[in-house]
Amino acid sequence: MAWDVERTKRLLLDAATAEFSEHGLAGARIDRIAANAGVNKERIYQYFGKKDELFATVLGTQLRSTMDAVPMIGAGPAAAGDYAGRLFDHHIAEATIPRLVFWEGLERGESAAADAARAEYHRVKVEGFQKLLPGVDRRDAAELLLTIVTLVNAWPVLGHLDALLVGADDAAADRRAARRASIVQTVELLAEAALRRSPGGDRSGADRRDPPGVQG
Repeated sequence: MAWDVERTKRLLLDAATAEFSEHGLAGARIDRIAANAGVNKERIYQYFGKKDELFATVLGTQLRSTMDAVPMIGAGPAAAGDYAGRLFDHHIAEATIPRLVFWEGLERGESAAADAARAEYHRVKVEGFQKLLPGVDRRDAAELLLTIVTLVNAWPVLGHLDALLVGADDAAADRRAARRASIVQTVELLAEAALRRSPGGDRSGADRRDPPGVQG
């Protein structure tokens, strides 16, 4: 029977995704990835290269999958807030991206920032987000997208801070709903402020409120 290369790659990527999500880059073990995939570890080096290259492939695959699963839809502040809410939902259901991104920041932040493929991915993502807020310049769109990513990635990883800061009296589902609503409202307010700052911005969805610390 012919060797199914694509199936082998999928098995290795699935095992590597679980391994890196749990242990990070430094703590991950190639032997463990190979064993969990049921594949000889030499296939990892053959198909993906060194461990850091495998990590980059895993994260890139997850990011592209998330972009497809959570598209940017519509236009205006409500659309920006809706995107943030749906991305929050995605990361609650599947915390792989938040965990991988936090591990990446701790272990290879500088090298990731210099990676051409990652830069291109995020360039496309910022351009897509600009379409949600017609007329807003790239810098303001990028700042708001960074805020969204930071907020939605933090919850699955920093849940203990919620208990410390807010308390643990509410049911978990109620806390998630409250946090989601807070993120959506924050993003909508920031989007409204960005539209008011932009000479060519479409203000049809903006109201007169400014979020704390933001001047219109």
